[in-house]
Amino acid sequence: MPFSHLLLALAVVAVWGTNFVVIKLGLAELPPFLFAVLRFALSAFPFLLFVRKPAVAWWRLAAFGVLLGAGQFGLLFLAMRADISPGLASLVIQTQVFFTIALVALTTGERFKPLQFGALALAVAGMGVIALNLEASVTAWGLALVLAAALCWALGNLVVRGAGRGVDMLGFMVWSSVFAVPPLLLMSLVFDGWPAMRDGVLHASTGTWLAVAWQAVGNTLFGYGAWGWLLNRHPAATITPMALLVPVFGFSASAWWLGESLPAWKLGAAALVMTGLLLNLLAARTRAASSALPSVSR
Repeated sequence: MPFSHLLLALAVVAVWGTNFVVIKLGLAELPPFLFAVLRFALSAFPFLLFVRKPAVAWWRLAAFGVLLGAGQFGLLFLAMRADISPGLASLVIQTQVFFTIALVALTTGERFKPLQFGALALAVAGMGVIALNLEASVTAWGLALVLAAALCWALGNLVVRGAGRGVDMLGFMVWSSVFAVPPLLLMSLVFDGWPAMRDGVLHASTGTWLAVAWQAVGNTLFGYGAWGWLLNRHPAATITPMALLVPVFGFSASAWWLGESLPAWKLGAAALVMTGLLLNLLAARTRAASSALPSVSR
């Protein structure tokens, strides 16, 4: 990988990791579902006026938009309002890797490798450590919401996976964002309420609007667009390990900016989950290497 591509990958995971702090800052003045509405509205408009629709079916764009918007980020924002700290959220959301593997196995018949069972066990143990230490920085409700958000992310991964390699991810993100807005707007009206929505928009500070803009342009369009660009130019096994740094940036930014404490149980849970993610990566590389070996006919 060229050094410039490595720097681009590091920039993406740094944006994704530190973005959890930005989310927390935005939630200080905006209701969670309204925050998500604004994020995806700005991800779509005005970019769809000059970004071409990708060559995929409309249903695929709609499904991904609903899963990413109302599912992943709607639930994540709701959890982060008061029920989980940014650092822990950046860690727990990574369980999407294991949800994705399980869903692929269910839909394609692909079998787990023994190493992947060990990886899953470590990640479950990490979640168990968090569940045994419920406190002000994480509640049972917050943990459940972020796990549900991770499941929605995994379902979205299957939608993208079905689109095939080489899909224009920037265009995919812009056009799918259109479909995230209506369900999020309905959820905001029902759960946030019109008065809270009105007051949130009218009284939001410049910093909050910058947080919204960063969600749309930095996290969504730059992050997913650059990541897709890298995946189209390098093997997945080269790019995906960089995502292991997301919780590192998440915990570091939250501790530095918001003063999130890092007791031993949090560090232990992070070590278990990230070791599990690393083992899963090794299993994926082993599978890829095995499938690349030439077959010998007898």
